[in-house]
Amino acid sequence: MSDVTPVRDPSKDALITPHNAVLAMIDYQPEQYAGVTSMAHDELLANVTLLGEVATAFELPVVLSTVYVRHGMGATNPELRAALPGVEEIDRTTMNSWEDPEFRDAVAATGRPKLIIAGLWTEVCVAFPTLDARREGYEVYFVVDAIGGVSTTAHEAAVQRMIQAGATPITVLALACELQRDWGRPGADRLRSAMRAYFGARRGRRAG
Repeated sequence: MSDVTPVRDPSKDALITPHNAVLAMIDYQPEQYAGVTSMAHDELLANVTLLGEVATAFELPVVLSTVYVRHGMGATNPELRAALPGVEEIDRTTMNSWEDPEFRDAVAATGRPKLIIAGLWTEVCVAFPTLDARREGYEVYFVVDAIGGVSTTAHEAAVQRMIQAGATPITVLALACELQRDWGRPGADRLRSAMRAYFGARRGRRAG
């Protein structure tokens, strides 16, 4: 008897799989990080970086977007860029990325029914496209520990607004384990490596 559980149909699975989901990462730029007060910045950066590494490990399609870089805003932070080799940025002027045709078309082009969203800030750059994508029929998950708002109140209010609209909160580690599902499956070594680095950094922060 095999120690590995059978893989359910990855395109029709009720849970998130590498074949039925697309990840949108929105506005991870210096100015946006600077405005976040709902989470410690070192913890946020570690979670965001792990999210990028998980997406790369499982070959999830990633739509990476920035706002107003061509007019002077900073680009995506280097740690996330390093975690997403070869992923091009879509620069917008819209606060709501769903109102940018290039962004929306990039998501639609993947043909994936499940949309995972993370970005800065929760109350604007995450909430707005989440609400619009839900209205268009996407099953939306927002990565609650890889996002942040300008205040705890703003973040929590946006989280409740998204939940009430039918979106589902998920954490980075929960997403990683949902994608892997069985440590005996291929790709587990890459996930273990990313998780070891993540937990090592957390222990280092606590010791400091």
